[in-house]
Amino acid sequence: MARPDKAAAVAEVVDQFNASAGAVLTEYRGLTVAELQQLRRSLGENANYAVVKNTLAQIAAKEAGIEGFDDLLVGPTAIAFINGDVVEAAKGLRDFAKANPALVIKGGVLDGNLLDANEIAKLADLESREVLLGKLAGAMLASLSQAVYLLNAPLSQAARLAGALEAKAQQDPSILAGGAGTPVDAAEDAPAEEAAEPAAETEAESTEA
Repeated sequence: MARPDKAAAVAEVVDQFNASAGAVLTEYRGLTVAELQQLRRSLGENANYAVVKNTLAQIAAKEAGIEGFDDLLVGPTAIAFINGDVVEAAKGLRDFAKANPALVIKGGVLDGNLLDANEIAKLADLESREVLLGKLAGAMLASLSQAVYLLNAPLSQAARLAGALEAKAQQDPSILAGGAGTPVDAAEDAPAEEAAEPAAETEAESTEA
């Protein structure tokens, strides 16, 4: 490969490393062209599966700031650059490898962290993002329903209390005025007290005179 072509190829791989959420290195020796096409279709939008020369992958990984790939770059290498759901991509690779043992998962990188083959397998065993979001939404709804129940309980008690108060007020209207049990005579005595005040003033004036 000529130097300009090599530099362009390395730059393309670097761009894929930088644009991807993660990458999984595989050995594809023994797979037919038809099987590789099937693998690409099965990954769909979750990953871009590309055959990369080891020397180019090594240079590109270092330029992308990824260290530790050298031990994985042995034998024919193809890299699944993950663009979508990381878990779904890992599941797709694992399931394809089960049906086609010629595909060997060697390891990968996720969020800048190196993963070995066992860690990729554990990643594939996780639930997908959609399932986790569904469970989270279900948990949130359950919590909301509990919160609504807790909020409605005191409100219903307050409604029953208000109903009882209204029923009692119909029998004794003074309850609503805060004067339950207040003698009615007190209201009748008030005008007499007010009338006594002018009389007291008249007596004071006559004394001064």
